[in-house]
Amino acid sequence: MNQFNFNTTPSILFGSGRLSQLGEIFKATIGTRVLLVTDPGMLATGIVDRSLEALKSAGVDVTLFSDVKADPPEAIVLEATRMAIDSDVDGIIGLGGGSSLDVAKLAALLAPGTEELKDAYGVGNAKGPRLPLILVPTTAGTGSEVTPVSIVTTGASEKMGVVSPIILPDIALLDPELTLGLPPHITAATGIDAMVHAIEAYASGNPNNNPISRNLATDALRLMGAALETAVHDGSDVKARSDMLLGSMLAGQAFANSPVAAVHALAYPIGGHFHVPHGLSNALILPYVLRFNTKVAPQPYAEMAPYAFPDLVNLQGQERAEAFCEAMADLSKRCGLQQTLREMDIPKDFLPKLASDAMNQTRLLVNNPREVGEADALSIYEAAW
Repeated sequence: MNQFNFNTTPSILFGSGRLSQLGEIFKATIGTRVLLVTDPGMLATGIVDRSLEALKSAGVDVTLFSDVKADPPEAIVLEATRMAIDSDVDGIIGLGGGSSLDVAKLAALLAPGTEELKDAYGVGNAKGPRLPLILVPTTAGTGSEVTPVSIVTTGASEKMGVVSPIILPDIALLDPELTLGLPPHITAATGIDAMVHAIEAYASGNPNNNPISRNLATDALRLMGAALETAVHDGSDVKARSDMLLGSMLAGQAFANSPVAAVHALAYPIGGHFHVPHGLSNALILPYVLRFNTKVAPQPYAEMAPYAFPDLVNLQGQERAEAFCEAMADLSKRCGLQQTLREMDIPKDFLPKLASDAMNQTRLLVNNPREVGEADALSIYEAAW
């Protein structure tokens, strides 16, 4: 067995109603002054008010930053950081979807003033120290609460990542009740996103692909393959919501250590140029990357297929791998997601630009089980169009 590293969030607190304990947890482990990072959409749900009540009732003084945008630009990260510095907070809480959690991670990293954002981009360049950090996800998708990754939009459309165990939070608090209000389309897109994390982690060509990540990935697929449609079509089903949130976290732990590949690499330019949400970008491109990969590397997809879709267990080898590709495509369709790039008003003559930009995602492309050149990327986009 090859050497590998495995890092994850040190403390994971899971269970319905745990948001009510947020203030006690913060005060007991971090201090009495907090920056709460969230987004405008969360303000309308009542979850922010419940969080503020839990914090204030425990005697924690809260500074609220609620300006996070999807695909957050650098300016948002720097604004949150300035607020943390000005308020002299003891720690930071990120509350919301992946964008809010990513901003919270970087604000915690930058607030001590020992490094700049431009120097932290890339793998292993963030040095710390950072402020103490608690992350509270409200979607079952990104797994950001257990990943050492934060994605930022730089310039007009390009995305860059900070990748370092330094930005793993101290505590992840997962309360399935916070996902009950998610609309069906968001539930579907974030759910497919989480399944992509598990799939790409299991099949990753990264040297750090390891048995822990693979076990986590298959457990995640088992949970989410059975729960996603129920969560989409009956959003009040607490068991389905719990399984999706737990599955998303397990997938996050998997890809945090066995990194994702071409699906994400080709999804990023779609989100960057056309502001398609990240989960939907992944869902749009997933079937076509899987079909491309299984032609030369069917084994990992054949191995994981029965975990997500138990009825595929009697198939073997290439046939099972191909059936897995089609089952994922069918699942996306049944969950009501758009199926083609043209449905997102992406012009066909823009596809070469997407393919060119995808080639900049070398950090991800090197992990794909099949090499992807620019002509390959264009062919995948054309198939998805």
